[in-house]
Amino acid sequence: MIGRLLRRVRVDVTAVHDADPAAKSRLEVVLCYPGLHAVWAHAVTNAVWRAGFPLSARLLSQLVRFLTGVEIHPAATVGRQVVVDHGMGVVVGETAEVGDRVHMYHGVTLGGNSPDPVKRHPTVEDDVTIGTNATVLGDVTIGHGARVGAGAVVTDDVPPGATVVGVPAKRVDAADTNDEERADSDRTSAADD
Repeated sequence: MIGRLLRRVRVDVTAVHDADPAAKSRLEVVLCYPGLHAVWAHAVTNAVWRAGFPLSARLLSQLVRFLTGVEIHPAATVGRQVVVDHGMGVVVGETAEVGDRVHMYHGVTLGGNSPDPVKRHPTVEDDVTIGTNATVLGDVTIGHGARVGAGAVVTDDVPPGATVVGVPAKRVDAADTNDEERADSDRTSAADD
């Protein structure tokens, strides 16, 4: 058990260190990165929640919120090597599912849009990046490797590998590809003349 815990610490610290060029050492990451502290604390609050002590889990999560500026509901699912960059203002709702190697910047909200006790928060698959102050609402899926731009408001599924920006969020990588294909076609037509 101790060995597994130490491996988790080493892997999480390496993920943050590698993701942040401002990190000068792994010791600095361990001591000074509240997003990492919040992710580690969530492992504890989630275990307390699953053990059948929801009030204790919520109280602990509120203490973590006060100390780190990051609020992760104890019932949320959070994967491995999750980087909460800067941390302040990040909110992850009760039924949210966050995959492995997800990178979230400050101000990200994974929020719900239903008052009913159902799956009402997003599912974020592996290797996703969510930009500063982005809001993802409802039971939507952000596909593997997708990118959500800063300030975007996402209310629909995002396909794997896609990039979305804006309010409401729209896919921009597909439009860029179509524009490039049209430009290549125009250049080819001009060369044939």
